[in-house]
Amino acid sequence: MIDLSIVIVSWNVCDLLRRCLHSIFNGVPSDITLEVIVVDNASSDESVSMVRETFPQVHLIVNADNRGFPAANNQGIEVAKGRYVFLLNSDTEIVGDALATMLDFADAHPDVGVVGPQLLNPDGSVQSSRRRFPTLATAFLESTWLQPHAPRRVLARYYVLDRPDDLIQDVDWVKGAALMARRSAIERVGVMDEGFFMYSEELDWCRRFRDDGWRVLYLPTAQIVHYEGKSSEQVLPARHIHFQTSKVRYFRKYHGRFVAEALRLFLLASYAWQLGLESAKWLVGHRRPLRVQRIDAYRQVLASGLRCRRPEADNG
Repeated sequence: MIDLSIVIVSWNVCDLLRRCLHSIFNGVPSDITLEVIVVDNASSDESVSMVRETFPQVHLIVNADNRGFPAANNQGIEVAKGRYVFLLNSDTEIVGDALATMLDFADAHPDVGVVGPQLLNPDGSVQSSRRRFPTLATAFLESTWLQPHAPRRVLARYYVLDRPDDLIQDVDWVKGAALMARRSAIERVGVMDEGFFMYSEELDWCRRFRDDGWRVLYLPTAQIVHYEGKSSEQVLPARHIHFQTSKVRYFRKYHGRFVAEALRLFLLASYAWQLGLESAKWLVGHRRPLRVQRIDAYRQVLASGLRCRRPEADNG
């Protein structure tokens, strides 16, 4: 059996994808059997032709439209043959022997279902990638206009700021930019929930691993550089919509309809407030090009209603 299947979902980041693939094939030890699966989500750049011409050893899946992050990852998982499946963003680069380090650790700890390496910013600083499960306070504060005013302890706990960055540790979940899952664990908990288009899918997946008794590990001895958000930043309104819609979906799935609806209405009210504020700033002539961009984004968020792509599964 293959040791490791690397699944990369890519959308319009040709140059970064090329660097990512080079880092994989240049860094994998000869004693690790490896397959790389790239799932292209209808890129309009040269990503597909680049992979075909430069990396013929890659298993390339080309989607006619953008199916979203979880659905595309599931396409890769379904054809993967490895003992472990490593979901890796296209805007990443492997550092040193990270792949071997993750495999060795997982092999030595059979109760670990998920391993998340330490993510680094391009300047070498540590990027936040480990989390506790969000509470209701987290839901109403994180990534909203209230976040700068939130009690420090609420978000510090969520971001696990009370533990050292260089400590191997059990966590609730790790970011999906680089997440390695054990094949036997996936067979028990299932693949990603495709009701999430983008964001929170790894949170949901890790929670399902934890609920099934598997450990989720943050492993800082393995490092990956992450050029964060290079795909999603190309469509700012959609980024807002997908992030907040996924948050609502997660809370409906694990906390029920009432909580999710209250959260959805609160978020919409927050965007309405921000729309009014940006409109006022535009009227007085303050940085009008920026205000126009934000006004358009917030209008699109409000028009979406932050409604999920399909009904959520309730846990209660």
